[in-house]
Amino acid sequence: MLIGELSRRTGVPARLLRYYEQRGLLTSERDPNNYRQYAADAPRTVARIREMLAAGLPTEAIRALLPCADGADAGADPCPEVLRTLAAELDRLENTMAALNERHAALTAFRTASLNRAAVAE
Repeated sequence: MLIGELSRRTGVPARLLRYYEQRGLLTSERDPNNYRQYAADAPRTVARIREMLAAGLPTEAIRALLPCADGADAGADPCPEVLRTLAAELDRLENTMAALNERHAALTAFRTASLNRAAVAE
């Protein structure tokens, strides 16, 4: 199928499909007119990419996971690469959450101190 058809079937803009291809997440063949031709299973691949992006995975991790996530069900086969990648991404997410919690506490303390200062000034 051509890129326009894949875009219509998946609801993903053609520009984004080209980006997925550029990042190594999606593949196409070129026909004699140099148009991209996608395989019949491309809509399923795009759906998997979108699912993983929605989970917060970066494209590098998705590229590693896609070969193990080609089934019709959600998730992926528990091959070693999947488990390693998911563990690394969970660690990254936990570190991000910890940093956000620290920022939240610092902002809350700053606001509390500001409110206390305003109350004393009245």
